[in-house]
Amino acid sequence: MERLAARWLWFVEHWPRAAVFAPFVPLLLSWWAVAEIEIFPPAFFPHPLEVLRRGVELAYKGVLGAYLEDSVLRLAVGAAAGIAVGLPLGLLVGLSDRAHRTLWPLLLFFQAIGDIAWLPILLVWFGFGLTTMTFVIVYTVMFPVLMNTALGVRAVPEVLPRAALSLGASRARVILEVVVPGALPNIVTGIRNGLGFGWRALVAAEIIVGTSGIGFMMFDARRAGSVTEVVIGLVVLGVLWSIVDSWILAPLERATGERWGLVAR
Repeated sequence: MERLAARWLWFVEHWPRAAVFAPFVPLLLSWWAVAEIEIFPPAFFPHPLEVLRRGVELAYKGVLGAYLEDSVLRLAVGAAAGIAVGLPLGLLVGLSDRAHRTLWPLLLFFQAIGDIAWLPILLVWFGFGLTTMTFVIVYTVMFPVLMNTALGVRAVPEVLPRAALSLGASRARVILEVVVPGALPNIVTGIRNGLGFGWRALVAAEIIVGTSGIGFMMFDARRAGSVTEVVIGLVVLGVLWSIVDSWILAPLERATGERWGLVAR
């Protein structure tokens, strides 16, 4: 009885997170029905069970895990570098009117240039390799973090830093204990958006220049005519990001907003 009660409590606690997948049930059923009646040839529209069988086979062989590990590692390295560049630049642009006037037009200009648009010149400079993919991820992640940080800093009411300065706080302490906490909800939102954009940019870069990773697996399957493996890649990408965003990033963003009084509990 105690074990049953513990399982029920676990289900109640985690159901809101698992509920994010509920809208996919009708989609899965529709996919199953269309595949069953074979409106399209199985070679072009594989059955869910065939996708599952092939996915399990690739996972058992270690192919799927190795490709996924490569993709996640590239995203982690590129995103960390993008955040490390975007945060201080965002603080600078947000805190300094001169920096804002000077850099903001440049930021708008380069933000308008899509990450994939850089690939032709990056291939000339760095060739087909990790450097090109890392640059694309850093570039993609940096701008949402930078611009959201700057907007968050400039949205902090001026009365708060002035009050802290009047009470004897140093400039550095005002930034660390007033400005950064006030901008933190925007910063977290920028990180969340940057990681989402970076994930998509990574897959596109792997398709074009990669030699491993989920994107490369999908493109390699296309050349072999295996729609099943392409669908496996799509499902893995969607499920993994849904879990990361719904179970980690969205709660972090919500908790940050609640902590600093921007939203009600």
